[in-house]
Amino acid sequence: MKNLIVILGSLIVAFAFNFFLVPYGILSSGISGIAILFGLLTPFDIGLINLILNLPLIVLGYIKLGKEITINTITCVVSLSIFLYALPVVMVADNLLLSSIFGGVIGGIGIGIILKYSGSSGGLDIIAILISRISNVSVGMLLTGMNGVIVLISGAIFDWNIALYTMLSIYLTGRVIDTIHTNHIKLTMQIVTSKGDVIRQELLKTIYRGITITNGYGGYTQEQKQILMMVVTRYETMQIKEIVRKHDKKAFINIYETVEVDGEFAKN
Repeated sequence: MKNLIVILGSLIVAFAFNFFLVPYGILSSGISGIAILFGLLTPFDIGLINLILNLPLIVLGYIKLGKEITINTITCVVSLSIFLYALPVVMVADNLLLSSIFGGVIGGIGIGIILKYSGSSGGLDIIAILISRISNVSVGMLLTGMNGVIVLISGAIFDWNIALYTMLSIYLTGRVIDTIHTNHIKLTMQIVTSKGDVIRQELLKTIYRGITITNGYGGYTQEQKQILMMVVTRYETMQIKEIVRKHDKKAFINIYETVEVDGEFAKN
């Protein structure tokens, strides 16, 4: 199922490239943007260039990110390269600004879907994910920053109008990615329950997070309670709530966004 979603995301990205960005010489983010650059300057196909440039970074992803995300990344890179080759380059809009906006937004939707379902579109995505895991910076912001060099190259080779439109497109892509891919957002969960021990045991088996437990009692009932505190990602909250409700339907769960984590926090 995940592979099908990753393929769908790749199709969306290829559509954004060939129908909005490539016709105007607007570069995308990451390795794909470099592939577009080489494709515009050489007779080689953009899809083939994208595949070749991604191979060493896929190896890095396998070493650092694990088997599942690497398989999904390979699926994405291969399918994206095929779609870039198969889809015609068509100028949908005759306006450079509109093409930059829609190309960036649609490309961000595709990449966001890929990242959300444990994949990456390869290239700088892999590097951004690795840096994001050891910092509090989002994947989208890292990609936007790293792609500044692509903007400079675009300005030097083509013209600075195209470079600025490229910057706009890349910025919009990063913002859309962060809207869809919210794994960098940390949440604090406080669970007030009378079944603290059994909930703790199941959480430790299924959720790779630390748990801090304190004792308390109900202000009205005076009943003894345990308070479990965890810092988690947004994707884990639903699974945690299901575990809690399975053992204690009356448990009180308080969830609020965490601004920063300073200390050990495993970023899956």
